[in-house]
Amino acid sequence: MRIATDSVRVRVPATSANLGPGFDVFGLALGLHDVVEVRATAGATRTTVRGEGAGTVPEGEEHLVVRALRTGLELAGAPQVGLDLTAFNRIPHGRGLGSSAAAVVAGLVAARGLISEPEALSEQVILDVATEWEGHPDNAAAVVLGGATLAWTSTPADADAAPVVEAVRLEVDPTLVCTVLIPTTELATTVARSVLPATVPHADAAFTGARTALLVLALGGRRELMMAATEDRLHQPYRRDVLPDSSALVDALRRAGLPAVISGAGPTVLVLGELPDRVEAAVVAQGWRAMKLPVDHAGAGAV
Repeated sequence: MRIATDSVRVRVPATSANLGPGFDVFGLALGLHDVVEVRATAGATRTTVRGEGAGTVPEGEEHLVVRALRTGLELAGAPQVGLDLTAFNRIPHGRGLGSSAAAVVAGLVAARGLISEPEALSEQVILDVATEWEGHPDNAAAVVLGGATLAWTSTPADADAAPVVEAVRLEVDPTLVCTVLIPTTELATTVARSVLPATVPHADAAFTGARTALLVLALGGRRELMMAATEDRLHQPYRRDVLPDSSALVDALRRAGLPAVISGAGPTVLVLGELPDRVEAAVVAQGWRAMKLPVDHAGAGAV
């Protein structure tokens, strides 16, 4: 395997995971993107970050995109080279919008764009690696495939074989526009996951399973089902203590008839629809940043 071109430009979308009841399963790609430009060199690796994360994320070989790119080259059997990388970041970090999954996929897709046999880094390989790095496939599947996705890990019949990550795209109402409400505070995913119990009541599991099934229909165009479809008893109630402001905002929006949920591990709030102007103004006045975003149907790729 050889390096076939010395430069590549990659675009990756933000994602929102869970969408209420679909914990670690559902993902949605949003029209907010990071763009990464990579040039192969004979010198040392240099990284430049503009926008989100500038001045705070690790640089050089410790940059997440660089680490993922090097993993991709290694998997493909391609030589390691010096890298001149510039990241133009618009996806907020630590807000539940899939910034780490986007960075990992960006590095793997960039590696695919540099090598002579890109099929060595297929969508499946990229999904497997990104899931291994993330620990769960929901954000990774949405970044790779675009649109709304359903992802899971299946156990092969061969007990010695590794689990298989699988994902499918779901039908999405083409008129769906989402609103993300982003606070100034961050929350580490590890903190949000640490408050989840090891078990939940059977009734809550059954309730959430039914809502997850409804969510497939609601995303596909049955918008009248969206409020019921985004009800959750599996993870959001347990995160109230670490997401007090976000949980209070979700409650207020849902009382107003808006299908609001915690985006991923939070603290961003996702509304599967648009906010009335007066509601948006009131939320912004409380210090939240509001962004109306279409669904990204393309997923990650070279541009």
